[in-house]
Amino acid sequence: MSRLNVTRRGVIKTGAAAGAGLALPTYLSAASHSGFTNAPTGDTVTLGFNVPQTGPYADEGLDELRAQELAVQHLNGEGDGGMLNTFSSKALQGNGILGKKVQFVTGDTQTKSDAARASAKSMIEKDGAIMINGGSSSGVAVAVQGLCQEAGVIFMAGLTHANDTTGKDKKANGFRHFFNAYMSGAALAPVLANAYGKDRRAYHLTADYNWGWTQQESIQASTEAMGWETVNNVLTPLAATDFSSYIAPVLNSGADVLVLNHYGGNMVNSLTNAVQFGLRDKMVNGKQFEIVVPLYSELMAAGAGANIKGVLGSMNWNWQLQDEGTKAFVKSFGEKYGRPPSNSAHTCYAQVLLYADAVARAGSFNPCAVVEALEGFEFDGLGNGPTLYRADDHQCFKDVLVVRGAENPTTEFDTLEIVEITPRAQVEYAPDHPMFAGGALGSCNPGA
Repeated sequence: MSRLNVTRRGVIKTGAAAGAGLALPTYLSAASHSGFTNAPTGDTVTLGFNVPQTGPYADEGLDELRAQELAVQHLNGEGDGGMLNTFSSKALQGNGILGKKVQFVTGDTQTKSDAARASAKSMIEKDGAIMINGGSSSGVAVAVQGLCQEAGVIFMAGLTHANDTTGKDKKANGFRHFFNAYMSGAALAPVLANAYGKDRRAYHLTADYNWGWTQQESIQASTEAMGWETVNNVLTPLAATDFSSYIAPVLNSGADVLVLNHYGGNMVNSLTNAVQFGLRDKMVNGKQFEIVVPLYSELMAAGAGANIKGVLGSMNWNWQLQDEGTKAFVKSFGEKYGRPPSNSAHTCYAQVLLYADAVARAGSFNPCAVVEALEGFEFDGLGNGPTLYRADDHQCFKDVLVVRGAENPTTEFDTLEIVEITPRAQVEYAPDHPMFAGGALGSCNPGA
């Protein structure tokens, strides 16, 4: 991976020493008298990029890190500026953030909540990170968001799709640009009904952690509302690599649709096993058996290869969109890395820019000023059309994509095709919706 002309202060240790105790930060910058954690005093400001560099979501983490480095480059006035040129807000000038050059440190979440908290804690306490961005798991996002709330820094979530992140586990110091499981259900259900009919029997395999639970709940609710029946829901461990024993019972269940509430390597392996068992060639209840993958990524699609042909799912964003922001980002990313960005890369890039822009508009790094600047912020030019950061729960609302596996991809990067761009209004919901009930946003914590 190419490196930027920024200070990279090393990969953070996530061993026992780094993880011992998760109390509030004991290390603060020399400017703790300024009233907030890690207030920058010199000519630089440090951001913490916490991504899975190992584990089942490592491919997503690598692409997130690529995008985060690119965002730092653009903030510092290097390269072509990317989405800074299309972003509706013009507060950023390409001279860092409030004139301070941006530098960064990184950590490995390992897709484990404890490891993710430990690496975030180390970046905050030892390296003076004033904002944490990244992650490819909702379990990790909820854990790190809680840590950042306690520490008094801003958490700009990466790839986290569970309803809980901006539902029962929402925090005032945390913000999510990525869409959520409810939105996937709301966008997918009409397309599934049109493609497969309203008289279907669905069998769910679900990753056994908070993302899988809320994804399954959302898809079940949206499909049952249009007439589908749910035959069974079976939980599978995140560490699983062979799903054969979970696929076999589907054959005798009476189901004619398999919904794979899996992500990353889990989805690649479970879909591969399902195809090996011949599910897609079966006729059940007088209907062609179908498979649905509610949450897609380009990296997963490339890993699954021909097995995804015709399989429907949803995405937060796709590099094939034709808005000016997407085209600018794809150009910058492609020139730097020789490949188009994934939707996990896109959301991390956007989150870094949104944080920097909020600081610039607020004229302060104080996290409470940043919160005020982001709550209710409406913007455009970062892909997905006009977008709102809702004040009630810090969830972004924007258009959602329904995609399917391409029948005739020309490269490893166009294995998904956009079926429908679901308008934002179709995926919006009230802040007190039952799927998001419990918990309170609370108040911003500036830390020191």
